[in-house]
Amino acid sequence: MQVIAIDGPAGAGKSTVAKHVAAKTGLPYLDTGAMYRCVAHAIQSRSIDLNDADAVGNVARSVRIDINGDKATLDGVDVSAAIRSTEINAIVSVIAAHSPVRDAMRQQQREWVAAHGGGVVEGRDIGTVVFPGANLKIFLTASPLVRAKRRVEQSGGDLELVAAAIAERDHIDSSREDSPLRPSDDSHLVDSSNKQILDVVAEIVELFEQAEGTVNHG
Repeated sequence: MQVIAIDGPAGAGKSTVAKHVAAKTGLPYLDTGAMYRCVAHAIQSRSIDLNDADAVGNVARSVRIDINGDKATLDGVDVSAAIRSTEINAIVSVIAAHSPVRDAMRQQQREWVAAHGGGVVEGRDIGTVVFPGANLKIFLTASPLVRAKRRVEQSGGDLELVAAAIAERDHIDSSREDSPLRPSDDSHLVDSSNKQILDVVAEIVELFEQAEGTVNHG
């Protein structure tokens, strides 16, 4: 089973890069962030206290989440657009910091990859916790300003406010007790700040081929 783990902070380009890498390698693609967003959507619709770890964890364990490319369904309902709202953006990092939620999502992520026979999996703790034995681990990053500009180009908004939101997300992700965002010791650091997406993709695919011993030098 082949697994490429792509971790990194918000706005680093993980989703776009992972989709292209999946297409190039023929592996299925899994956006683990969409799973946490589905839980956040379920919590929001139930008006549960975001800070109640047990209650939030109970919801995470009870909902049925299915991720297929860019499509996300929650208990059979397509929530692909709803989970990308500004309201979900504002609460997902709080929900994702709870250990019961992470436990539930890690189990689902491993089950998804096992069912698909491998995958390009992107998130924030894939190489460190979810798949520590991945064939290739990438930590994809970019400068804070570049990441903020990308988010504005993608979703609109005020650059200063978006930059502040990204900084807050970085702080929450890197300081949480359960699986904080950090590169694994054996990951490859890829800075996309001054690179085109396809150049980043080519770099990762080459690293994967080298790891698998399948580089064509002819």
